[in-house]
Amino acid sequence: MRIYIYNGGEKLVGKSGVGQAIRHQRECLRRSGIATTDRWTRDAAAVHVNTVLPDSVLAALGARLRGRKVVWYGHSTMEDFRSSFKGSNALAPLFKRWITFCYGLGDVVLTPTEYSRRLIESYGLKKPVYSISNGVDTNFFHPDPAARAALRLRYGLRGDQKIVVSVGHTIARKGLPEFLELARQIPGAVFIWFGWTSPKLIPQEIVHAMEDAPGNVIFPGYVGREELREAYQGADVFAFLSHEETEGIVVLEALACGIPTVLRDIPVYEGWLENGAQVYKASDSAGFQEVVTGLLEKSLPDLTAAGRAVAAARSLEQVGKRLQAIYLEERVLPPLPAPLPQTHARA
Repeated sequence: MRIYIYNGGEKLVGKSGVGQAIRHQRECLRRSGIATTDRWTRDAAAVHVNTVLPDSVLAALGARLRGRKVVWYGHSTMEDFRSSFKGSNALAPLFKRWITFCYGLGDVVLTPTEYSRRLIESYGLKKPVYSISNGVDTNFFHPDPAARAALRLRYGLRGDQKIVVSVGHTIARKGLPEFLELARQIPGAVFIWFGWTSPKLIPQEIVHAMEDAPGNVIFPGYVGREELREAYQGADVFAFLSHEETEGIVVLEALACGIPTVLRDIPVYEGWLENGAQVYKASDSAGFQEVVTGLLEKSLPDLTAAGRAVAAARSLEQVGKRLQAIYLEERVLPPLPAPLPQTHARA
């Protein structure tokens, strides 16, 4: 049997966390021995839907007509839609109604964390909702001491230059204003923000904030995964100051690469990332400055081994096993055949 990974809208979300999640689903299923397809085939037992665009609704209805299961991934919530693009705050209540309708078309809804599961269930959804990490490719994202020199050479920096990085859309929700303020507070370090969003989609205050960024900030834009891995491996601190997430794939990538990490103290991390255990957390500019300065000066304990353990527990192999268990529980796939009894030839 196969799983149809619906790819409508993938071009629009390909450079986002949703696009990464789609690629992870294909790979974790492959590693689990479950075949996938990008179209309906006779042996496709179910369809994965990852976006909430109108064509996704048609894909779900098409599955219903074929008598196949619909697995809808709840990557979006009303809470993480706010403070993203122009008009998002005004549209948030309508967006909540729309995504609740979309998710309701699924036979089962999967969402990355217990936090996002509770949010989606609070919308009144009647379908079963499971939490399952988007996962991280720990075969690709891993520590590499050689990346430190390579990263500085790429950006024309001194070999001993301290570097703080972040990753995401250039929007307020991702913590861009606070990242720029942190750069002003720590002028001796270089701050690099990886990611890009069209200026047509973001409020003018964010456009102006980027134009007025201090001289120690670099905006490389969207980069490939090899260059991003080099940044995780070679920088001194990963500062992810997002106000709202359903998980944060970039956090898992950073932890897998062994970079000291500071996060905003928000509910999504409760229960799996604890302050002073795997990461450091803060809630305001003063707190971010204190933690980042401590990490740059190496006056804070090294938590990177514990962070890598969190990433390892969410590897694509582990996510694949969890996904298979959900498939069986919700009868998305038929039960796996029992192993044949072993026979022993007589000597």
